[in-house]
Amino acid sequence: MRGTRTQVNYPNTGGEPPKVGIYNGGQNLKKNIFDTLLSRQSLFTNKEILHHSHRPAVMPHREKEIERIAFNLVEALNGQIPSNMILYGVTGAGKTAVTLHVTNLLKEKGEQMRRDITPVIVNCRQIDTQYRVLSHIGNSLLEDHEIDEIPFTGWPTDRVFKELVRRMDSRKGVYVVVLDEIDHLVRKAGDDLLYNLTNLNSFLDDARACVIGISNDLKFTEFLDPRVRSRLGQQDILFSPYDAEQLKDILRQRSDESIAPDVVSEGVIALCSAFAAQEHGDARCALDLLRVSTEKAEQLGDSKVEQHHVRMAQHQIEADQIEPVIAGLPTQQKLVLAAVLINERNGLKNIQTGQLYDVYDQACSYLNLPSLTQRRISGIIANLDMLGLITARTRSRGRYGRSKEINSCIPSNVETQEILMNADENMRTVFNNRYRQQRPL
Repeated sequence: MRGTRTQVNYPNTGGEPPKVGIYNGGQNLKKNIFDTLLSRQSLFTNKEILHHSHRPAVMPHREKEIERIAFNLVEALNGQIPSNMILYGVTGAGKTAVTLHVTNLLKEKGEQMRRDITPVIVNCRQIDTQYRVLSHIGNSLLEDHEIDEIPFTGWPTDRVFKELVRRMDSRKGVYVVVLDEIDHLVRKAGDDLLYNLTNLNSFLDDARACVIGISNDLKFTEFLDPRVRSRLGQQDILFSPYDAEQLKDILRQRSDESIAPDVVSEGVIALCSAFAAQEHGDARCALDLLRVSTEKAEQLGDSKVEQHHVRMAQHQIEADQIEPVIAGLPTQQKLVLAAVLINERNGLKNIQTGQLYDVYDQACSYLNLPSLTQRRISGIIANLDMLGLITARTRSRGRYGRSKEINSCIPSNVETQEILMNADENMRTVFNNRYRQQRPL
């Protein structure tokens, strides 16, 4: 009957519902899964030291760069204006870590000497408009008890700039503005912000400021107005990639502080360093490899980290990096990538554009989608090539003109077809159908 509540009887519990826990053969063990994990002897002593956010007190093989930055910034301790700087180098070369290391030491020394020195760090990939950068710098100067923040949006940009100048002058001292990934900001928002920041000292009366730009792109200054370029690049420092031997020194230092003694086997650090050296000398990659290798050993219940754990970690990291890229592709790009995989599944290598387009066109018809033109598909091929999912090499065929030879270049441990099908149910239809295929020329 409607409105009647059914009485449920729970055996062996006095009529009460059982407590939630882990069950074995119908018996409640009342044990939390984390109890077992917490009782394990960890191979780490301090895993945080292997993360990118950790700032070591000593930075091997960056002594020259540290000295050059410090030689410039010492002017702040004398009440003078340091030169603006641009730090160049590939990802993982230590640019940001070195800059934070030196600016922290500068602030510490300033406090000892009773000098007001304020470093302000801005990540331009996250804070990527002129308004947001200026308001972030301005709000970072507020004391804890102050509440008059510049709003997230709503003011004219010139008002935000004037408020920033007012706050700097009222607090006096020297400001070191660090713009990390400055190239990203310039590409998105232009160089108006850099023009204003490098011209700050013309508006300041009782304060001084300098700008340090950090970039992975050696050519980003080509996008700048010549006046901005000359003011910003008063001093340039190039951070060369770490080689395998330098990466070994970095990993030894970090592993001694983060992993239990006698856990890392002979050759593990060398292998992590070799893999990372192939990735343009990326110290972050080397640290990730060592950390994930140790995690793999823990998961398997092994007491030592061996070289096969490093190879497992390498495969996992590659998969973790590529899977979100594949899953996030727009539908048409997924279809083009699927066409490459279907051709390869049927034994083709060095796939020609016409062969790829033929399979792509059939896939669109299976899904009742309009197919793009071959010219549009050429643009998608170039984009997938840029993402590192395929290789597309142009080959001359003499009087027959030129043609691209296309192959997938995704690591074998990444199940690309499964990723596509899990990300988009329509991809199951694409992969489960049959295709007629052109023969190669």
